[in-house]
Amino acid sequence: MRTNWLVLTATLPARPSGLRVRVWRALKATGAGTLREGVYILPGHAASAHKLWELERAIAAAGAQAYMLVVQARDAAQEESFRALFDRTGLHADFLQSVRDSRTGIDKTSQPELRKRLRALEKQLLALQAIDFFPGRHGRKAADALAALRREVELRLAPDEPASTEAAIPPRAVADYQGRTWATRKRPWVDRLATAWLVQRFVDKKPAFAWLSDPTKCPTSALGYDFDGATFTHVGDKVTFEVVAESFGLRDDPALGRLAELVHCIDVGGIVVDEAAGFEMLVRGLHARHADDDELLAAAVAVFDAAYTALQVSDVQ
Repeated sequence: MRTNWLVLTATLPARPSGLRVRVWRALKATGAGTLREGVYILPGHAASAHKLWELERAIAAAGAQAYMLVVQARDAAQEESFRALFDRTGLHADFLQSVRDSRTGIDKTSQPELRKRLRALEKQLLALQAIDFFPGRHGRKAADALAALRREVELRLAPDEPASTEAAIPPRAVADYQGRTWATRKRPWVDRLATAWLVQRFVDKKPAFAWLSDPTKCPTSALGYDFDGATFTHVGDKVTFEVVAESFGLRDDPALGRLAELVHCIDVGGIVVDEAAGFEMLVRGLHARHADDDELLAAAVAVFDAAYTALQVSDVQ
């Protein structure tokens, strides 16, 4: 199948130079290729295509000449030559090298530094994916490499972190889960804290929580969550918070959906959420202040309440 290509032609004055600089920066942000000076090309399906249209209008508004053409390659050879302008093989190779470099001294690196490395790599990969208009095996290899590194880091920081399953997520009725004991691993991190908050606020009106030193000894009367073999744990690419929310039909709440993205980002990475770094810092502060897990949860509930309210307000505005 041939691509619909956007071809922008622009004739810019030498003076003043400010317009040229603005155009160059805008073109770079779109990921457009250069056919020759003043002629730029971008696949029509690119997420940044609207920015190229905006650039055409901005150039014209500045008093210079700009025309946008929508074309198809005349044959397969020309199509291939256009696509070659967007070959990201080298960028993927650079990313893979960054992943390898991040493994250096991983056993001696502090937890904050490891998470900082992961966040930086996640942003790097997302930026690369945004301009990888014809993704292929190199893109998949890059994503797999980051996923493997993330798992390696999580296993180092939390050796008992649950492995994801591929089981179905059955619907559950809130009425059947009242007055229960919810058990998870001790020293709960963001996914376990967020899930406990979700249970308290939206599922079980009178829950009790148990913090397990050994999840394999979870009481049979308790509902286990966020460990291997638990009733609620990671499924596919979903963390436990997302699984519990889906189980009880809570994902239609926009604020909860955005909170789920935040929890997912902090817990296992993936799509970068702007608030993640600051929220993670707050949770780390709670960990440092509260050695008792019941006290930790009580303090965390107030933080999650505030975050949820803030997300509700932002959805309204």
